[in-house]
Amino acid sequence: MRLTFDARARRILRRLPVITIYSAAELALMAGLAVQCARLIWVAVTPVSPLGEWRPVPVAVAGATADILRGFDPFFRLGTPASAGPATVTALQLTLFGTRIDDATGRSSAILAGADSVQRSVVVGEEIQPGVKLKAVAFDHVTIDRGGVDEDLFLDQSDAVAPVSPTGAPGGAIGGGASATGAGIQIGQLRSDIGFIPRIDGGRVSGLTVRSQGSGAAFRQAGLRDGDVVTSIGGRPVSGPADLDRVATDFAKGGNVPITVERGTDTLPLAITIAPPQ
Repeated sequence: MRLTFDARARRILRRLPVITIYSAAELALMAGLAVQCARLIWVAVTPVSPLGEWRPVPVAVAGATADILRGFDPFFRLGTPASAGPATVTALQLTLFGTRIDDATGRSSAILAGADSVQRSVVVGEEIQPGVKLKAVAFDHVTIDRGGVDEDLFLDQSDAVAPVSPTGAPGGAIGGGASATGAGIQIGQLRSDIGFIPRIDGGRVSGLTVRSQGSGAAFRQAGLRDGDVVTSIGGRPVSGPADLDRVATDFAKGGNVPITVERGTDTLPLAITIAPPQ
């Protein structure tokens, strides 16, 4: 069967556009654009989503801001308020300037300075002073081993702290019946607990060789060893035993006496803490 059109039908068919792949793609793009425009209009006229208010909920802070700041410790030394307590630090004349933590190799270190204010880097396990070793390093403090007793030294020690005595008990007496505490030793113990023998070089006194005597409390607290040679006291070169009398006069009310010690081929800065008279 063959379909035939008259002249009028053929004229109508010629007026219809010819459908190609390009025109079909154009129609699809126009339809997609119409859908997106409809979605945009819907979002503009309906700001509330099906899940609720679109605006974010403001942050709520529990308690007053000033109270939170007053109770915050940036060094996290005191823990929670329930377990807060005064930190106990060493009575040694040491200053902590920085720490370096290396848990991978165990070679953590700290920058420390003694009574002479000379900074040096000390690795865990090394000796800071005679009889004093660096035991552990944290981000804000270090732990030292002082004759088997652990003591702490903080970067910031502005808060109230309770210094410990050389035996590790705050305010306790040193062995042998000595009266020295964590605050220092009495001036009379310099002669009773430490023996001084002048060292003569070229006809003059170049130092004082020390040895322990009596209870030895002051000797141990100063970090001295038998055979050490004290070459300067209070920043002045040693000229003889009379320098001890000068110390007794200058530090009659107490204070820290920096000394320089020769130990073999090493020169060590130490300090003796003199307690005020009781």
